[in-house]
Amino acid sequence: MPPFTVSPCHLVTLALVATVGGAVLAQTPPGAPAGGASTAGVFAPVKDKEARPITAGGFVEGAPVVFDDRTRGSGLDAFRHVSGSPEKGFILEAPSGGVALVDVDNDGWLDIYLLNGGTTDALEGRAEAPRAALLRNNGDLTFTDITARAGVANERWGFGVAAGDIDNDGWTDLYVTNFGENRLYRNNGDRTFTDVAKEMGVAEAGWSTGASFGDYDGDGRLDLFVAGYVDVDPRQPPTPKTLPDGRTSCAYRGEPVMCGPRGLEGAPNRLYRNDGSRFVDVTERAGVTDTARYYGFAVAWVDVDDDGKLDLLVVNDSTPNYLYRNRGDGTFDEVGFSSGFALNEEGREQAGMGLAIGDYDNDGDLDTYITNFSDDSNTLRRNDGEGTFVDVTAQRGLRAPTLPFLGWGTAFLDVDNDGWLDLFVANGHVYPQVDRFDWGMTWAQRPLLFRNHKGKRFEEVPAALGSGLAITASARGAAFGDVDRDGRVDVVVNNQDGPPTLLHNVSQAGHWLSIRLMGSSRGPRDAIGASVTIEAGGTRWRRDVISGGSYCSQSDLAAHVGLGRVTRIDAVTVRWPGGRAETFAVPGVDRIVTLVEGRGVPRAP
Repeated sequence: MPPFTVSPCHLVTLALVATVGGAVLAQTPPGAPAGGASTAGVFAPVKDKEARPITAGGFVEGAPVVFDDRTRGSGLDAFRHVSGSPEKGFILEAPSGGVALVDVDNDGWLDIYLLNGGTTDALEGRAEAPRAALLRNNGDLTFTDITARAGVANERWGFGVAAGDIDNDGWTDLYVTNFGENRLYRNNGDRTFTDVAKEMGVAEAGWSTGASFGDYDGDGRLDLFVAGYVDVDPRQPPTPKTLPDGRTSCAYRGEPVMCGPRGLEGAPNRLYRNDGSRFVDVTERAGVTDTARYYGFAVAWVDVDDDGKLDLLVVNDSTPNYLYRNRGDGTFDEVGFSSGFALNEEGREQAGMGLAIGDYDNDGDLDTYITNFSDDSNTLRRNDGEGTFVDVTAQRGLRAPTLPFLGWGTAFLDVDNDGWLDLFVANGHVYPQVDRFDWGMTWAQRPLLFRNHKGKRFEEVPAALGSGLAITASARGAAFGDVDRDGRVDVVVNNQDGPPTLLHNVSQAGHWLSIRLMGSSRGPRDAIGASVTIEAGGTRWRRDVISGGSYCSQSDLAAHVGLGRVTRIDAVTVRWPGGRAETFAVPGVDRIVTLVEGRGVPRAP
């Protein structure tokens, strides 16, 4: 680990350990290696990367939300995503495009990892495979490509990425899903990675999409779930058949299109248990075998019923969704139908793509939002507090606005720091043919942003001409995090067959707090699976640390909360993955803090 230098900026992630109100607030490196330096007296190596935090002195509730497109000149504009032919005649060419926002070198700044797709020529060895890109954050909204030295080019037909510290050494590792063998990039702690997928037992050939890390069995090590999509052979792609009435078997609104996923066999899902030396396939033993062979996309480990055990959400394309409830003995019950997660309020399966998870109504439990195909609405499900979901899409004003769009990456995020989680959706069609017809939809689509009005309704934020929300692309993955450490959540979108988009949040915003967690030997070092409750100004906010989600993407693992005009935090309570609950006192707002397990005041879970 590089030497640490002192910075005067009050926003630094890593600052001197302080005792406040009887509790210890440790602001130390989120990934400080075990057995390394003491938390006391450790400072952030931000040196030439000073952030300029915003303040809420002029905050006006309901002020315009603005995202600037900062792609050009950022270093991201050198990347080009490639996924097969422009015609998209084969289903393999349609869904690629995951992205991650992860601090790979523990310098306190979010780096960007962009997955690339592939070509049939590359699969057959006739051409070089498109390369993924790891871009190091320079601290000024520019990024430096370190892919070659880091060893994470992937050079396979990439789809998704999930982050987690698999060996609890304090450095974030990356799992990459592909068509073909997957990769597990172990972080070496020097801005390089080693692919250990084969030796760790998670190379898994086939077509994998969403992935998520989580300690489902409570042994302190991150386990891994990987979704499978479709079982296809690029040498024999599915072809349409002529029906007796003369129509084609693969059509959209009467027009011939690529075949699938309906009519094709799904690829299997896999659950891997981390035994400390490698991952062991326990899919069948745990009861999460996808016997129906549904078409899996987005996945995430979260505790939906607040019983202290991580459950598993699996969003499926054109088939019912899965909710695997953790029984606490290493096995799961699939309760998708009985929980209300499998189907929408009309009792229909949908073409699920992306998954957002968050407490949008501030009632203390986790709600979900799933993006779907065009001509169908995305779906907001409210958690009733016992792990049962109610479809409230229409009641919250989210049905009609999404009908013309085909949604992918998504998240709940507080764009203006008013204390209420808003919704972002990245959109893009899978059929280029739609541009030839006046169907009210296009191949390239703009993103959607919905402002949350105190949990009662959502309202679409207009896409002002020239703003980041007016950019059209065939978007896929989206990742969310504060890339310039100014207290506002930014967005990075990976777009098919083009450059990505860096949406810099420049909205007038309220006060805020960003919390990074460091687990102890009792649980995962990066605290994936932890739940954070922030109490201030008579309000309680819940934020969870989640691996995966969105669409095949990884957002920042920090728990970010907008506070509006609130300037004093009453308490922060962390329920760690191992079950321990602790309360911490935070000395102020508009800052990034790191809380260390075992340094707070114990509290009954």
